[in-house]
Amino acid sequence: MENKKTKVMLGMSGGVDSSAAAIKLKESGFDVVGVTMILKPAKFLSESEKLNLYKDAQDAKKVCDALSIPHLAPDFSELFEEKVIDDFIKSYLSGRTPNPCVQCNINLKFGAMLDFALKNGCDMIATGHYAVLSKGEDGRTLLKKAPTNKDQSYFLYGLNERQLSHSVFPLWNMSKDEARALVASYNLPVANKPDSQEICFIKNNDYISFLENYGGKLPERGNFINAEGKILGQHTGIYRYTIGQRKGLGITFGEPMYVKKIDAENNAVMLSRLEGLMSDTVYLRDVNLIAVDEIESELQVEAKIRYQAKPSKAKLTKENGVYKLTFSEKQKSVTPGQAAVFYIGDTVIGGGTII
Repeated sequence: MENKKTKVMLGMSGGVDSSAAAIKLKESGFDVVGVTMILKPAKFLSESEKLNLYKDAQDAKKVCDALSIPHLAPDFSELFEEKVIDDFIKSYLSGRTPNPCVQCNINLKFGAMLDFALKNGCDMIATGHYAVLSKGEDGRTLLKKAPTNKDQSYFLYGLNERQLSHSVFPLWNMSKDEARALVASYNLPVANKPDSQEICFIKNNDYISFLENYGGKLPERGNFINAEGKILGQHTGIYRYTIGQRKGLGITFGEPMYVKKIDAENNAVMLSRLEGLMSDTVYLRDVNLIAVDEIESELQVEAKIRYQAKPSKAKLTKENGVYKLTFSEKQKSVTPGQAAVFYIGDTVIGGGTII
């Protein structure tokens, strides 16, 4: 960790991880300021949800009070709507499946919060992410996997040197159970608070209802087709489907059929058998490289195309300005809009958005 005189602004969600991070920072002698970013725009909330808009901030403040840490709750909801929610909506309407947590980390938690921290006299920022930071021989900041099954480095691949070099991850070597036990040992009120498993601005994880309420003019009914373009039936709107989906198609075929491709331009959803979902080639856009400056010819890596996926051996190349991963084993349900992140050992080389 950094010099004990370092002043750190800690992002606090009011949950277990950020509370454990606050304890670790305090125990290490940091000068800590807690901040809860108000992210959810009120217009996306029901009346009952509006009453609870500041509940997480209130929970975080209780933790800060117990630890004698000052607490701030700045409103970043306009920026969150612009950078995260608008991108989320546009992606689904374009036939892509977005990863809002990645965009939030880049633009809000390690973007706006870092700027806010530096303007308010802090030297660094910290979060409750489970990941490791270290310095390479050339002085660059390296991002690595946490040595536990809670590793969240996948969601941080988009951070740049400025963001990484100003960050601290106090929970880097802890398990979730250890973090919860630490919070409980301090008798903090959030010790038994359950983990959030949903997209923070989507109630009950029902993204379809969210899009229908706030997505404006949505794509209309269109055709299910096969790879040859033959019409198989009708879908009820491309935003209702994701790559690899089998259930909920609203039509039966006498055999299992899966969503292979979403063609927004032609308002079509292509279906295939299971084997049609397999691919060994993934093209990327908006690639961010952390551990290297550039790919000179090719790089042997391990990569994964979704957070829960097991890393698989792949070759990373760049052809005519486009990055490509070629996997040694075919991957199932490569999904445009999701992140592909590549590693050498435990080190994050970089990542990008699947196209």
